[in-house]
Amino acid sequence: MFDEEVAAVIRSLDAGFPRVEEMTGPEARAAIAARRQPVTDLDAVAKTEDRRIPGPGGEIPVRLYFPHHADEPLPVVVFCHGGGFVFCDVESHDGFCRELSARTESVVISVDYRLAPEHKAPAAAHDAYAALTWAAENARDLGGDPDRLLIAGDSAGGNLAASACLMARDAGGPGVAAQVLIYPALDPSCDTESYRERGTGYGNTKAAMEWYWRQYLPADGAVEPRYQVEPLTADTLRGLPPAIVVTAGLDPLSDDGRAYAAALARDGVAVTHRHYPGLFHGFLTIMPLRAGRSARDLLWHDLRKAAKRGAP
Repeated sequence: MFDEEVAAVIRSLDAGFPRVEEMTGPEARAAIAARRQPVTDLDAVAKTEDRRIPGPGGEIPVRLYFPHHADEPLPVVVFCHGGGFVFCDVESHDGFCRELSARTESVVISVDYRLAPEHKAPAAAHDAYAALTWAAENARDLGGDPDRLLIAGDSAGGNLAASACLMARDAGGPGVAAQVLIYPALDPSCDTESYRERGTGYGNTKAAMEWYWRQYLPADGAVEPRYQVEPLTADTLRGLPPAIVVTAGLDPLSDDGRAYAAALARDGVAVTHRHYPGLFHGFLTIMPLRAGRSARDLLWHDLRKAAKRGAP
């Protein structure tokens, strides 16, 4: 089961998380932003830099993180934040990205991709791929190594990271050393066993997830190729970069990540799957949570190992 600290966080999330499914996109953004906690690890990195990079729908804001005392060239990690495709931004995941940069001694590029419902699928996935391409082209100027390029994301961001890797494979580049998918949202049907068993009572809900997908998908649901919103619909996953997949047993999305990890392995892709039976959606970015700290320690280990290998 789970300890009292985890149980208390779940109770707090379940009682206090805004009922986004009753809101508009802008209302949900404001409600989530109002809950944001101050960042406490500002000195974890040597510096940050906000930039705007070219994107398919105009310039994409990004935030760059540079670690202390690291020998160049460094690994480069493109990070796509979660938030149901609707909310969150580089500020919401600032503390997580600082620790990611510091603990993996990498340049981190946090992507402020276009949000739904104003920008329907696959706009966010195209922004993620544009950021991945920009990172590869500019890695050396940032003190990074283009042969040690990774992409990561949590929840909706995990979807974007997986989709960007499929786009990179089918476009012939850039080469990616690893895809890091943290409790990714991959199945818009929201009808797996984990949704049925954990759809209420654990913070993130089936109702909220269904609302996120309604905001992100076009009215007719049509996106071609479909894998740009639903990676499991790709004809094959062969040729994708090695994957690190994190799932949580109390998460409605648990089966999304588990199914993708299994499908990658079936198609010959190397997979490291870290499953946490007693934890919930979002636990890794709750920075004070003890269980989250220990899981991040293992994640940073996995990322360092993947970055050392480089792109296949």
